[in-house]
Amino acid sequence: MTLRVAAGQYASAGDVEADIATVVRAIEAAGADLLVMPELFLGGYRMPPIVVGETDPRLRPIADAAAAAGTVALVGACLDGPDGFTISTLAFGLGDDPAGRRIYDKQNPCGDEGDHVVAGAHSVVIDVKGWAVGLSICYDGCFPEHARALALAGAEVYAASVAYFAGSAHRREVYYRARAVENGMFVVVSGLSGSVAGAQFDGGSAVYDPEGRVIAEVREVEGLAVATLDRPLLKATRATHTMLADVREPGPVVRR
Repeated sequence: MTLRVAAGQYASAGDVEADIATVVRAIEAAGADLLVMPELFLGGYRMPPIVVGETDPRLRPIADAAAAAGTVALVGACLDGPDGFTISTLAFGLGDDPAGRRIYDKQNPCGDEGDHVVAGAHSVVIDVKGWAVGLSICYDGCFPEHARALALAGAEVYAASVAYFAGSAHRREVYYRARAVENGMFVVVSGLSGSVAGAQFDGGSAVYDPEGRVIAEVREVEGLAVATLDRPLLKATRATHTMLADVREPGPVVRR
C-alpha cells in the first residue's frame, strides 16, 4: 500500500558523464521505489541544450544502479526525436526493460526553449509498484489542466522534474502545493540547484501530501527529500475534499 519516493536536488556539472555519476549516487543513497531527478539534469539546463542519445552507452551505469536498487529512476535530458529535440524524461528500471528509455516529452516549453525544442504530444502515467504516477516537467506544472488530466486518468502521484531560476521559489511552491490540493494527490518535485552556463537555480525539491502540506524537503543545497506515501491517506483526503470527483466542464462565460 505504500510507495517510497525520493526527490533529488543536485547541481549539474554541465558534463553528461559527471551527471550520470551523480544520478548513480542518488539512486544508491535514496533506497527508494521511485527517484525523480531535475529537468535537463544530464548536461544541465541551458539553451541550446546538450543532446543525449537515448541509447547512449554512457547511460548504462544508471540502468545498472536502478536494477540493483529496485528503483525506477526518472532522469531529465534533451533527446532527439522524429520531430526535433525534446526536453524529456528518461526512465530506468521501469518494468522488464532495464535500459533507459524515453518515457515523456515536456508538453509546455517555456520562453526561449521553444526556439530549440518541440513540444511533447502526450501526457503520461506510469505504474511504479502498483501506484499510478503522472509525469511533469517544469512549466507543465504551471497549468492546472495538466495535473488535472493526469488525476482524471488515475494518477495518484504527480512527479515533476523542474529547473527554477533563483528568485522564483514562491511561485514554484504555490504551483505544486496547488496541484496537490486541487487533485488530492501526492506531488514529488525535484529541482535543479547550483549554477549552469551562468544561470543560478534554487532547487526547491519537496514531497507534498494530498492537501499540499510538506512531508519532506531538501533544505541544503544538495540532497534527497525522501518520504513514504500512504494510499489510505490519499483515499481519505479525496473522500473529504471532493474537488476531483466534483469537477465538471464550466458553463459559457457571459459578460454583464
